[in-house]
Amino acid sequence: MAHAPATRTLDRDDPLDDFSSREIELDGVAKKVYLMGHGPAVIVMTEMPGISPQVTRFARWVRDAGFTVYMPSLFGRDGAVPQAEEGAAVFKRACVSAEFRAFASNASSPVTQWLRALARLAHAECGGPGVGAIGMCFTGNFALSMMLERAVLAPVVCQPSLPLDDAAGTNVAADELAAVRERLEREDLTVMAYRFDGDRFCKAERFAAFSQALGDRFVARVLPDSAANPVTPPFFAQVVASPHSVVTAHLIDEAGQPTIAARDEILAFFARRLLG
Repeated sequence: MAHAPATRTLDRDDPLDDFSSREIELDGVAKKVYLMGHGPAVIVMTEMPGISPQVTRFARWVRDAGFTVYMPSLFGRDGAVPQAEEGAAVFKRACVSAEFRAFASNASSPVTQWLRALARLAHAECGGPGVGAIGMCFTGNFALSMMLERAVLAPVVCQPSLPLDDAAGTNVAADELAAVRERLEREDLTVMAYRFDGDRFCKAERFAAFSQALGDRFVARVLPDSAANPVTPPFFAQVVASPHSVVTAHLIDEAGQPTIAARDEILAFFARRLLG
């Protein structure tokens, strides 16, 4: 079957008809996972409020770069355009969910254990040297916690928003951060991280905390607010209300744009670690 183009109409719900889907049970927990592509696995974790057309566009770019995408459904209505009222309701439910420790400064979200198991499965199914992982917004920190699984070689942290009540919080347990740093140094690995300068959910203090914990293995990219797409879905315009989503909702899909450069750097990072 021919590939659907990476860019579809972004103002309509995405039918996800070029993905296959599986119910995957790991550690006694079942979640729907969307898959596409061939090659080493990259786990794409959606931002709030769910798997939007902008998130699926990014997943298709990952596929086109030579990878198998594993995109778990973690919250929200799959494929939906992020509307303000519906998105705010999803956000509120996730904040009180036991899977996500939205207000825990130094504790990891329980869902990261399931995601590490998914990384092991994806590596077994797809082969290659290992697995890539990208988290965004509510899931941003998860890619870092997933480094406790040895299959994960290429973690990308985009605008990590948790915890919501502590700008300098990491949402990762201190012993886990120490273990991640030790692994990064032992295996000569790095973490790529992205945020907009004026993001009100992911401020400079959070990147500073990660830099302190991980040293120069944490490679931070801070984009100017002027690089953010001013035209976004209602959830981002009304609820997020600041530059935020580097490679999805606030990406400007034009050559020479800083957000496109960030996307290309992420794809090159996956290629270097997983295809080289």
